[in-house]
Amino acid sequence: MSASTSLALPHIAKLHAYTPGLQPTEPGWTKLNTNECPYPPSPRVAEAVIRELGADGAALRLYPNPKSSPLRAAVAKLHARDLPGLTEENVCIGNGSDDILNLLIRAFCTQEAAAGLTLPSYSLYPVLVEIQDGRTAVVEFDRSMRLPVERIAASPARAFFLTSPNAPTGVAFANADLERVLASYRGLFVVDEAYAPFATENAVPLLARFPNLVIVRTLSKAHALAGIRVGYALAHPDLIGVLDRVRDSYNVNRLSQAAALAAIGDPAYYDGVVAKVKATRDAALVDLTQRRGWFTYPSQANFVFTEPRNARGETGPAVAKSAYDFLFRHQVLIRYFPSHALTASFLRLSVGTDAEMRVLSETLDAWQQAPAPAP
Repeated sequence: MSASTSLALPHIAKLHAYTPGLQPTEPGWTKLNTNECPYPPSPRVAEAVIRELGADGAALRLYPNPKSSPLRAAVAKLHARDLPGLTEENVCIGNGSDDILNLLIRAFCTQEAAAGLTLPSYSLYPVLVEIQDGRTAVVEFDRSMRLPVERIAASPARAFFLTSPNAPTGVAFANADLERVLASYRGLFVVDEAYAPFATENAVPLLARFPNLVIVRTLSKAHALAGIRVGYALAHPDLIGVLDRVRDSYNVNRLSQAAALAAIGDPAYYDGVVAKVKATRDAALVDLTQRRGWFTYPSQANFVFTEPRNARGETGPAVAKSAYDFLFRHQVLIRYFPSHALTASFLRLSVGTDAEMRVLSETLDAWQQAPAPAP
């Protein structure tokens, strides 16, 4: 360690950074590892970015709207169909939903005020807590992936983070179960709905009755704007005020605000995208569960979580790693999470185009037919 790096705070010196999915730059890969949308954004997005940029780019010399106010109003209008009466005072815009999660942990979590989370879950949560030198209170799922309502409700955490649909399994939790948690839990309950556009239900209506509820959304998945980095929180205005106190003054740039406004303004286009993704997802579930006989969680997200079975009918971490490695050698990228007992025997497969899913299926067929590697 150099003299300069030794000056880092002790908890930062020990920090293990979040590991994102691989982003290959060379051609030839079938990329099904980061749950990106397989289709382009609305044509209105590029038009809006070009219009905002202008012929000479002069707009870039000016700071963006500090509160993303027009975008806040558009988000409120978008969700008014689930909860009439939402206004921009119920919305905070972030540089991706990860920015919102970071703000929540910054504002509510310390060593004394733990951040609650489930395992398995989004692996960024504990990293954000460690950056703040905070502490986690963990509630473990079992293989059934039923929501442990009583244990979450009894958590000592100041703020509890739940992904619904869950990452990495894709299992969604009913509003009735979330309501049971909220009826007893007195901390801040954060429902991370990154994948909610692909689900049959969302928690937005619960905001009307529970002022300790925060819903986090992103435009990276259903809206095909992962490269733009826009997310948002929906919550009681008092909670939004807290987030505004701790966020960067200009946390979302001009072009991102313009792109997000254009995307939100074209709901018909995205309804079509979501419908295509869900149809491809459901076909993949049939392929994995009925044709192959693999245990696969019933996904309400834009990915599936499946337990591969080799030609001898075996499952387990070694089998999952073998399938992952075979796919990688054949330039098919997926995700493998070996660090937790519940996930180590599974693979997470993002939903791509129908053509990409055929490549995946054919490569999995080849893996099952390939001779086992020598011990």
